[in-house]
Amino acid sequence: MCDSVVASGANTKSRLTLFGKNSDRKAGEIQPFVQFSRAEHLQGAELRCTHISIPQVPETYRVMGHSPWWVWGFEHGVNEHGVAIGNQSVFSHQEVEETPGLIGMDLVRLALERSGDRNEALDCLTSLLEAHGQGGPGFAPGGGGYHNSFSIADPNGAIFVETSGRHWVARQVELDSLSNHICTGSDWDRCSKDLDSYVRGEGFWSEVGPVHLERALRNPHVPARLSEGRLRRSRELLHEAKGGLDVADIQRILRDHGDGSAIPSADATSEDEEFFTLCMHNDPPGQTTASMVALLPQDRSRPWPVWISFGIPCSGVFLPVYIDGTLPASMARGAEEDEAAGVSMWLKFQGLELAAAKNLERNIPFLRDTWKPFEANLELERNLAEREAGALVGEGDENGASRRLTRFMEETAAQVIRLVEELTQKCRG
Repeated sequence: MCDSVVASGANTKSRLTLFGKNSDRKAGEIQPFVQFSRAEHLQGAELRCTHISIPQVPETYRVMGHSPWWVWGFEHGVNEHGVAIGNQSVFSHQEVEETPGLIGMDLVRLALERSGDRNEALDCLTSLLEAHGQGGPGFAPGGGGYHNSFSIADPNGAIFVETSGRHWVARQVELDSLSNHICTGSDWDRCSKDLDSYVRGEGFWSEVGPVHLERALRNPHVPARLSEGRLRRSRELLHEAKGGLDVADIQRILRDHGDGSAIPSADATSEDEEFFTLCMHNDPPGQTTASMVALLPQDRSRPWPVWISFGIPCSGVFLPVYIDGTLPASMARGAEEDEAAGVSMWLKFQGLELAAAKNLERNIPFLRDTWKPFEANLELERNLAEREAGALVGEGDENGASRRLTRFMEETAAQVIRLVEELTQKCRG
């Protein structure tokens, strides 16, 4: 369960591309935010991904993203060139391959490490998909696998990719969203070479003209209520603010409970569409365990923030982080055994979620009201840090700029951990 939203060009206040995604996983599946530097690799080197090894490339770019603790890849992330990518599970008539391959999260990180813009990312992702497939568990070890859709964005636009096995279609988008079902019709721009012959050969499509992917391959046995309401809602919210979308709007969409309420419906059951909201609180089938919002800049020489949230975003806070700095260790700690070595921000926010869940009607509004002054002060500190780092870049001191951004993130992390600990104690049943 996941949702992505993108907006570009005249749809945004800044005329820059906005990318947002909620990662919905099993409750308690730890998902730190990690960072990897640009690197050069020996000829013939092999790269171990989650389930298989593949040939490494000579050079990989600097990347950061949310990664479930047991997975090599990312649920969503960005690279130094301002490319952002995220994935969603989708359900098809086609069976998932039994042979292990590259799971969707591997493909996200691989395309980020190897691509300078959205078109390179599309070529990288689809060529790896065709070569290696996407078999193997995509949930915690022992769980099942799934097909994927992908949102790919850069400063100049966005592309949606929807897959079934090693087959895929891609379409350019300016204002749209994805959820957990195949939703592309016949309006795709590119496809895998064998898509038409495959769907016709399997009897999934017999009409004249381009394949309507949703009608040909969407699995009708997966209940529509799981994702149709979320997709419709995210599209509604995008179009409501069309032309003036900013980071705060994308954060609001990712925190949405379907009716403007601060809390999820207390009356809905898993048989109701309104049970499955963009901000997911329900396990099973899953809940939101990490979120990311990125405003992708044309000028990457200046500091540009990416906003991340740990756990359910409605009870938490979006924190600005910078790929040109070094992330605090607390953000990257995730596996349970790491807690003894130091604080894990993800686990701290999980503790806050559990405390808030005792009385959502009381605690969620309390937390939102408490976070507001913190967020306002954080915005002031962020702007100051960016101005100072930008001045250092202008003087040719990129290392000094990186240190300034690193210090800002470390100070922010220390502040937010203290506040989370206090709020966890104040949440009441």
